[in-house]
Amino acid sequence: MDRKETDRRREDDAVDLFRHVGAFDAVTATIARHARAFGVSVAAIAVLYLSYAAAGYRAAPIVAGSIVEPSLGAPVLVRRDDRFVAHITAASEHDAFFAQGFVEGTDRLFQMDMTRRYALGTLSEVLGPKSLGLDEMQRYYDVRDIAEREWRGAGPRERTALAAFSDGVNAAIRVQPLPVEFRMLLYRPRPWRPQDSLAVSLAVSIALADSWRDVLSRDDIWRRVGAGGFDDYLPLSDPRYDVSADGRPNVRPAPAAGGPRIASLPHLAAHPRAGSNAWAAGAARTASGRALLANDPHLDLTIPGLWYLLDVRAPGFHAAGASIPGAPGVLLGHNERLAWGATNADAAAMTAFAPGRLRPRNWEREIFHVRNGKDVARAYYRTAREFAVPYAGDRQELALIRWRPFDRLRPPAGALATFLALDRATDVRDALRVLSGYQGTAENFVLADTRGTVAYHLAGSVPADRAWGRYVESAADLRAPAHTIAFGRLPALRPARDGIVVSANNRMYPRTYPYRLAAAFDPPYRAYRIAQLLHARSRYDVAYFAAMQLDTVSPADLELARGIAPRARELGEPVDVALGRDLLAWNGAFAPGSRTATTVHALRLDLEAGQPSFYALLRRLRARSPGLDADIRLAFFDARNRWPRWGSAGSVPVEHPLAPLPFGLLDGPTLPGDGDEYTIHLQQDGFSQSFRAVWNVGDWDAGGIAIPSGESGEPGSGHYTDLAPAWIAGRLAPLPFGDRAIEAATRERLTLVP
Repeated sequence: MDRKETDRRREDDAVDLFRHVGAFDAVTATIARHARAFGVSVAAIAVLYLSYAAAGYRAAPIVAGSIVEPSLGAPVLVRRDDRFVAHITAASEHDAFFAQGFVEGTDRLFQMDMTRRYALGTLSEVLGPKSLGLDEMQRYYDVRDIAEREWRGAGPRERTALAAFSDGVNAAIRVQPLPVEFRMLLYRPRPWRPQDSLAVSLAVSIALADSWRDVLSRDDIWRRVGAGGFDDYLPLSDPRYDVSADGRPNVRPAPAAGGPRIASLPHLAAHPRAGSNAWAAGAARTASGRALLANDPHLDLTIPGLWYLLDVRAPGFHAAGASIPGAPGVLLGHNERLAWGATNADAAAMTAFAPGRLRPRNWEREIFHVRNGKDVARAYYRTAREFAVPYAGDRQELALIRWRPFDRLRPPAGALATFLALDRATDVRDALRVLSGYQGTAENFVLADTRGTVAYHLAGSVPADRAWGRYVESAADLRAPAHTIAFGRLPALRPARDGIVVSANNRMYPRTYPYRLAAAFDPPYRAYRIAQLLHARSRYDVAYFAAMQLDTVSPADLELARGIAPRARELGEPVDVALGRDLLAWNGAFAPGSRTATTVHALRLDLEAGQPSFYALLRRLRARSPGLDADIRLAFFDARNRWPRWGSAGSVPVEHPLAPLPFGLLDGPTLPGDGDEYTIHLQQDGFSQSFRAVWNVGDWDAGGIAIPSGESGEPGSGHYTDLAPAWIAGRLAPLPFGDRAIEAATRERLTLVP
C-alpha cells in the first residue's frame, strides 16, 4: 500500500471518527438538554410545592370582622381573649354549637381530620403504606358502624348539637385558609359529618379503655404463673401507699416475708397509659368557703395539644373548659353551678374469649385505599356481640373480644350525650343522675357544686365477669349473658361539704369492696402524695391546689433511694460513699436543678430491668433480699458517671404527629425535666399532664386552666406555642367566664351573621 493510500485511509478514519464523535456529541447534547429540562421541571415543581406549602404556613385565618353564614338563626359573637381562647355567645344552642364547630375547624382542622382518620382506620389514604398496619388494627373495632348506630340512636338535642357542629366545621373548611399540613401532604379534607364527631369521641374511648392487647398480654402471664403468681407479678396496689377515694390509707395486710416468687419472669415493660390526677375539697375545708376542684389529665404529649379551651354560652347553656377537637360541648370543666373532673378508672373494659367454632357467614371484608399503593383487602370476623383479633400477633389464632360500644344487640352506648348533659347539670346530685346513664369507658368522676358539696363516683361500663381483664375466658362462656356492674354498685363518695376526694388511677375502693374491677390499677404513688399534701393542711385555696399540681416529689423513688443508700457505703469506694450521702440527703423531688434526681432515675431503671416490675423491686428491697445486692452493686457502678441535672436529662420534646416525616418545623418546644412517672407533676418521654385546671367553684374567674403549647394548631400562628413559657413556669391563667372578665380580656371580635 503506497503512502497516498495510507494517508487517504487515515483521512477516512479521521472523518469517521469525527462523524462518530459528532453523533456522540449530538446524543450527549440531547441528553443534556432533557436533563436540564427535567432538572428545571423538578426545580419548578419543588418551587411550586414549597410556595404552595408556604402560603398555607403564612395564611392567617379570619378571627375578626364578620362572616355571613345563612344557616344561623341569629348573629353569634366570638370573642378571642389574650390567649386566643374563643368565647362564644349565641342566641340558641344550635348557633352556639355551629360556632364551636367553626372555631375548632378554624384552629384545629388538620388535627381533627387525623383523629377522624385514626378512628376510622383511613390514615393510609393520605399517609401511604406505613400507616396501613395502624389502620388494620383500628378496623377491628368497626368504629364506622358504631358511629352510624350511635347517630341513629341519638336523641333530638344531641342530634342538633352534632349537626350544627358539623355545619360549623364545613363552614370553616369553606371560608378559612387550608392549614399547612394539608398542603404539605397534597390533599383536601372531605366534609365533616355528625358521625365523624361520634368517631372522634370513640377514638378517645378506645385510648382510655383497657385494651384487648393488654388482656392478651396478661393472659400469657396467667397461663405461666396462675392466679397467685399473677398477683405477685401484677398486684392491684402497693399496700404501703394504698389510699381510697377519700384520701384515707387502706388497711394494710401483713408485709410479705420475702420478695415475689416470680422474680425469674421477664420485666413487665412499662408503657404509659392514659391517666390523670383529680382531687377536690368541700366548702368547709377551704379558705374561700367555696368548693375547690383540681384536674390534670395525663395523655400523649403532642402538638397541637389534645385539648381545645373554650367558653360556650346560649340560653340555658353556659360551659367552659377543655373540649376534644372534633366533638361539640365541653368535656372537662364547669358550667355556672358545677365543676367536674375525671381520671381513667383503669377498670376492665373488654372481655376476651377463646373463639370456639367460627361461622363462615360472620366474616366481613374491609378495603383499604393506600396512597401510592394498591388497594388492600382484609377479612375481619365479627358476630353480633364480639369482634375477633389475632392472639399474640398470629392471624391463625384468634380471640373474640366483647366491648360494650361494639355490642349490636344492645342500644348504642355513646359517651358524648353524657358530657353534653353534664354541661347542663345544675348541681352534684343532678350530675350523678346524668352519670348513672353513662356507658362509656369507666372513669372516676370528681364533682363539686356552688352549694359547696363535693362527691365522687366511678361511672361507665365495667363487665361483671370473673376474668377482670386478666385472662382469656373459654368459648363456653360466650353463651353467658353480658352483664355490667350497676351504677349503684360502683365505688362512690356521697356529696358532702366537708368531704375530700382523691383520684389518680389508683385502686379507689377499700379492701372490703366486693369487686376486683381491674386486672391492675396504676401504682398508688401519686394518690398517696396527693393525700399527703391534703393532710398537711386543714384549709386550702386555689394557690395551694395549683402548687400541688406542680409537686415533683416521688414517695416511691424516695423510698428506693434511702433503701439502697446504705449499700453504697459497703462498697467502700469514695465515689460510692459520696453517692450514698447524696441519696440520703435527697428530698425525693424530680426538680429541674437536681443531679441526684437524675441518678435515682437511672438507678431505678437499672434495678427494674432485673425485676418483673417496680412493685417487685420495692418488695425485695423491703424484705432485704440478699439476691438484690449484686444488682445494687452493678447499678452503683453504672451510676459513677457524672450525671446532668434533671432539667436536661429528663427533658421531653413536644412533637407533631408528622414528625416521622421530614416536617420537623412543625414540632413544638422541648419541656425541661420536671417530675417523672410517679410524681403529681407527671412528665415522661412523649407523655405528660395535658392540661392543669383548678376551679374555685362559683367564683370561676378566680381559678384557671393551662395547656402546654397553644390554642392554635396552625404552625404559622403566633398562638401555636405561645402558652409554653407559662406552662413551664407553672403559671395558672384564669379562663374568663363572666362577661366583664371576658370583655377585659378580649383582643379580637368575630361576628357570624345570618
